[in-house]
Amino acid sequence: MKRLILVYNPRSSHYTKVKRDVITKLQGLSGWMIGKFEVADTDVDDNAGRLAKILLDNDLVISAGGDGTANIAMNGVMLSGRKDVKLGVLGYGNFNDMARSFGKPKLQEILEGKPTKVWPLECSINGKHWRYGMCYFTIGMFAEACGVFDHPKTRRALRKGNKRTVFSLGVLIQWWVRQHRKQFMPEFELGGGTGEYVPSNKASDYMAVNGKTVAKIMRGGKYFLQKDGFLSAMGKMNKFWPLFAMMVRSVFHRVPGIESDYDELVFKKPSRMMFQAEGEYKMISGVEKVEIRKATAPLLVIMK
Repeated sequence: MKRLILVYNPRSSHYTKVKRDVITKLQGLSGWMIGKFEVADTDVDDNAGRLAKILLDNDLVISAGGDGTANIAMNGVMLSGRKDVKLGVLGYGNFNDMARSFGKPKLQEILEGKPTKVWPLECSINGKHWRYGMCYFTIGMFAEACGVFDHPKTRRALRKGNKRTVFSLGVLIQWWVRQHRKQFMPEFELGGGTGEYVPSNKASDYMAVNGKTVAKIMRGGKYFLQKDGFLSAMGKMNKFWPLFAMMVRSVFHRVPGIESDYDELVFKKPSRMMFQAEGEYKMISGVEKVEIRKATAPLLVIMK
């Protein structure tokens, strides 16, 4: 009998919909052995590690939740090293970057669909694997700004209505006005496969984009379908005009940057900064070198 592992978070803003649309429909599903993985109130890495340990060859993993839940499911599959494990992503979050990248498939389409090979990004810190990211990684100001969405009042507002993008922009603008004078990234040099290194020039952010969009606003590309290549960018987003220019171009065209196969950020001294992948952020200390590249093995995803 085929195994299906449902990954969900009972504390998420839209759990009621997940229970109604997914959990209820999976009960009594013929031909499948159903298992449920409840996301614990710890972090992405702990949850992904625990999920990886229970996966078997040929499992179907379905994430039902926001990008945080999808990120746990994707990292769990990648870390498991199991053969032919397939991933389906149902978007029940505020932005759903990963689900939208895969065409927002419905439950029945995931159960019946055939997988496509996709290639996540991999981030290593000081020479050790840290995390996989399907759609993007950011370091610096944008990563730190994610914390504003965890405020209880903000989370309640995000649950209501269809104006979440406008509301989110308003919250971010207020946060930026208060925080933009802060130094978000220490001095570093950005290099890659060419061996040439470009000084950071007081950049506030580094970004690697692999998916179609970042948080529903910034446009990238379908790099996740490629074995090599992603969009690389760094900028002074703590300055108004560079931020304004980037936002305008990102909304109407795409994130301004260059295509890269491998990025290496080298810091002048061990530093502390915020990292983010798919909306999940973490402050990390003692960072000397960060490497971004495509994962060496593909992920099997059921897309629409």
